[in-house]
Amino acid sequence: MLALILVALSLGLANFAVAIGIGISGASARTRLQVGVIFGLFETGMPIAGLVLGRSLASTLGGAAHWISAGLLIATGAWTLAQAIRDSTPAADPAPGDQRTWRLLITGLAISIDNLAVGFALGAFHVGLAVAAITIGAISVGLSLIGLELGARIGARAGQRGELLGAIVLIAVGAAIAAGLI
Repeated sequence: MLALILVALSLGLANFAVAIGIGISGASARTRLQVGVIFGLFETGMPIAGLVLGRSLASTLGGAAHWISAGLLIATGAWTLAQAIRDSTPAADPAPGDQRTWRLLITGLAISIDNLAVGFALGAFHVGLAVAAITIGAISVGLSLIGLELGARIGARAGQRGELLGAIVLIAVGAAIAAGLI
């Protein structure tokens, strides 16, 4: 359960970082709701898909699943870290209406693609589907809404720090799994 919470926090921090960037532009109540729902659905759906695939593959892989899971988490964290370093400032989105909704959908998909690998890693450890969905979804929505609020107050630099922290947590969880600590 600790690994699930740490991974959910790590995944939610990517949303947090993006939500800060969106919040900087002065998000309306409608936009806040859209961000929470869209990011929550993608962040919950992708790990569930990976979790379902991981559960079926875990029995086939046996003992190797532990190492594959750790490797996937470390690789996902490293990829996220590289992206965070490459993209030093999140962009504000001044687009109105439907255009903004489409951009939020694309952003939600983009920041959740790596969650497929995370879900596979969790599946190898037989994490319950409902527990994983509720935990990841709730933390994702919560961090997205907090990020929107902070984005209006803090500025673009905090968004980068959130994404870096998320990547570091993923790498740390993967390392802890590899070391047998989790």
